[in-house]
Amino acid sequence: MMGKAVEITDANFEEVVLNSDKPVLVDFWATWCGPCLMMAPVIDELAVEMTDAVIGKLDVDANPQSAAKFGIRSIPTMLVFKGGEPVDKIIGAVAKKELEAKVSAQI
Repeated sequence: MMGKAVEITDANFEEVVLNSDKPVLVDFWATWCGPCLMMAPVIDELAVEMTDAVIGKLDVDANPQSAAKFGIRSIPTMLVFKGGEPVDKIIGAVAKKELEAKVSAQI
């Protein structure tokens, strides 16, 4: 799955995010969300460039359990996980270098 963010679902959340030995950036998004769509190419670029982290996307409409579990109230919200715990949160559309810095800080 090179060149694209990992699709994270309620079903695979534990395996992909919580059990990862690498830091994980989860982009909570929805198809109807304009700022989310603006962030999509940035998330995919990070997925290609940051091989020492897992970069993934979770559609909040299709996967409401995970969004509710982490209190996602507005989207896009990006959570950075390390060791199965959320360690950083970014809300709204942000610059690629800001996301990159937040993830790199956990590597």
